[in-house]
Amino acid sequence: MLTVDIDSNSGFCAGVIRAIGKAEEFLKEGGRLYSLGAIVHNDAELSRLVAQGLVTIDKEDLEEMVDARGETLLIRAHGEPPQTYETAGSLGFKIIDCTCPVVLKLQQRIKNAHERLIEGGQGQIIIFGKIGHAEVLGLVGQTGGDAIVVENIMMMEEFIENGTIRLDVPTEVFSQTTKSPAEYSKLCERLEEEMGRNRSLLNIHRTICSQVATRHEKLAKFALDHDIIIFVSGKASSNGKVLC
Repeated sequence: MLTVDIDSNSGFCAGVIRAIGKAEEFLKEGGRLYSLGAIVHNDAELSRLVAQGLVTIDKEDLEEMVDARGETLLIRAHGEPPQTYETAGSLGFKIIDCTCPVVLKLQQRIKNAHERLIEGGQGQIIIFGKIGHAEVLGLVGQTGGDAIVVENIMMMEEFIENGTIRLDVPTEVFSQTTKSPAEYSKLCERLEEEMGRNRSLLNIHRTICSQVATRHEKLAKFALDHDIIIFVSGKASSNGKVLC
């Protein structure tokens, strides 16, 4: 007999739920709400919000606008670099900032780390994440673009070999909040090995969202307890790809 179980931990994360809630609250009043990027990687949910007045735009659309006075722009859970807020403000947008609190805290930590390195006169910030991902762009923006993004151990080793990553200067390492905890640990261990005697210069920050990290463990157990797994996720979802 076939039995079907739905993982009790499945569904949108708290940051996305919060963003959708704020969008719904605004749209109840009627009118139009711009979202910079898809508020959620789920076509059915996006269609529901579009029917209520949500309009999704991208960075190019924003840069081409001339006057947005009277309009409202939602910053989704991924967050944005400081430049985005400046551009939106100069256009006259009222901003609803739905940056996930976990991402917001990470942005501040990276900004503080960058300021420390500047005061010290040298150093580097390494971010483990997907190049071009909205969250990562927001994180790099906290350093004014002065951060090194690596997607995997192989890329990190290439950067060490060509001198992009130095092994003799203070180094602060962070991760995109939705990356694999196991992969991040391996990458950090490898970097410690490479730095050798200079390990004291290395400061590793545990910045993967606890909800995501817990979901990895629980999903692995859920999968082992079932014969067939049907994984439902938006193709553009970085978190979905990692979990799958």
